[in-house]
Amino acid sequence: MKVYEYQAKQLLDENGIQIPRGAVASTPEEAASVARELGGSAWVIKAQIHAGGRRAGHFVNDQEEQGGVRFVSSLEEVRETAQEMLGHVLVTNQTGPDGSTVNRLYVEQLCGVQRELYLGMLVDRRTSRVTLVALGEGGVNIGSITSRNPESVLKIDIDPLEGLQKDEARNIAGALELTEEQTEEAARIMLVMYSMFMSLDASLIEINPLAVTTEGTLLALGAAMTFDDNAMFRQETIQALRDDAELRWGELDATQHGLNYVKLDGNVGCLASGAGLAMATLDAVKFHGGEPANFLDVPPAVEVEHVKYAVGLILSDPDVEAILVNVFGGGIMRCDTIADGIILAAMEFPVQVPLIVRLAGVNSEFAIVRLRDSGLVTAFAEDIPDAAEKVIKAATEARLKVQRKWWQRVHGLLTGKNESVDRTAE
Repeated sequence: MKVYEYQAKQLLDENGIQIPRGAVASTPEEAASVARELGGSAWVIKAQIHAGGRRAGHFVNDQEEQGGVRFVSSLEEVRETAQEMLGHVLVTNQTGPDGSTVNRLYVEQLCGVQRELYLGMLVDRRTSRVTLVALGEGGVNIGSITSRNPESVLKIDIDPLEGLQKDEARNIAGALELTEEQTEEAARIMLVMYSMFMSLDASLIEINPLAVTTEGTLLALGAAMTFDDNAMFRQETIQALRDDAELRWGELDATQHGLNYVKLDGNVGCLASGAGLAMATLDAVKFHGGEPANFLDVPPAVEVEHVKYAVGLILSDPDVEAILVNVFGGGIMRCDTIADGIILAAMEFPVQVPLIVRLAGVNSEFAIVRLRDSGLVTAFAEDIPDAAEKVIKAATEARLKVQRKWWQRVHGLLTGKNESVDRTAE
């Protein structure tokens, strides 16, 4: 679950990390009113969407291609800029080509910045530990900074039993070439971030940039946070920050059905058992040249109705040209439950795309027989690479078949030789 920058900053402020003064606005008049109340003669206006890279992004149909973070120096300019941003689609390197509509802005006092740093905390899948990351540079293009100068990245894999220690935080802060007072403050911020990460069930906390102001203080100018969806049952305060309007097609309904679903931009629908296998499935599809249309994992204690809904959700996605089901039955996860869910879904949502299935584990042989008898499955796979290759081949063939039918219709319309053509194609 993601939150907006202004919400992330509120959480930082509540935990004692300094942020610039600012407030959220949803109309040009509100934006001007906020700027007036903040005072001063210069402000920053930030589009609030669930994606980074806003400053380097651009608005659709904006001839000047201005980004989603702008600096203004008059109340009239605040109002005009808000008018240009609100209700318009912002495209960044994280939104994909469709972008995201801006429905609210964060208006903030402009601060004098001497230097920008980066602090981040996330779970490193390679070590299975919470990892603190720091850089002596911050702001936009963090990825290019780390690729250009990887040795500049400072990291600590935090011991899950000991937690982040003061000495570890001081060592990282000391390497950022700050004054003694700033080093102590940076170390304190890192310790607060770790405390928040653990207590709020976060999966990412990022301060970018952490600014050294012209007065010598440290200020969180930018912030991003995401939280573990599976922990929301014990995080009522965080769950209340969710904006359902920012969820993509199908994501809200999937959440209400207890499924972990994320809409992606590809054409291969994916269903797997467990987040780890789901990620491995997506990786395999990408490795073999395909593009996943979604991330979807079903929990171990899944029921047939939930599987039916999950398959129906994928079948209802107009972008999907082939489906890969990759399930390992172990413990309370049973492959025959998956098979029954697929069959039930097919009764309600006709399967008009290739379906590739790989089942292993509890009741897998029985489930494969049931699916084979149903006639729904295009092909069965032995392992993950085999499944990925087959689904990509099937998706390619399905696309070519559709293209051939389309050209046949066009040819028939142009030549008048195909009297059976569906004239709605015109």
